[in-house]
Amino acid sequence: MSTRHSRAEYTIRELAERYGVTARTLRYYEQEGLISPRREGAKRLYTKSDRARLELILRGKRVGFALDAIKEMLDIQALDEGASRSALQKAVERFGDRITALEQQRADIDASLSELSAGKRWLEDRLADREPTEDIKRRARAFEALAESRLTQWATGVGE
Repeated sequence: MSTRHSRAEYTIRELAERYGVTARTLRYYEQEGLISPRREGAKRLYTKSDRARLELILRGKRVGFALDAIKEMLDIQALDEGASRSALQKAVERFGDRITALEQQRADIDASLSELSAGKRWLEDRLADREPTEDIKRRARAFEALAESRLTQWATGVGE
């Protein structure tokens, strides 16, 4: 049985499967300098650090950060204590801007859901208005039965 979580290195296939991305995506992140797997010939071997960076990349993408912003934030994280105050301030501002944008999107989505729900209720009410009452349905069935018996009499000549 494999002890994946305790291993120090992962192949491109293992990492792609684990995070639901393609090998091409991982190679692209490598090309962009976001992750740096160790090479063994043509084979890429990813460390726990690469895995952690990939998790942060995917998390950043989920909340809407562009790759260049993610790279900059990862570089600041890597430098941590050596990062300049202005670089850290820029990252704080980016996070703040993204939070504001996401909050606005959430407000827009909430407003859209509210409008769609109201429209759906209106349509359902219109649909319910078009359903005949039980009394009308009963009368229609009686009329149909009478018409059918008269047509049968007319067609067969019975009762003349």
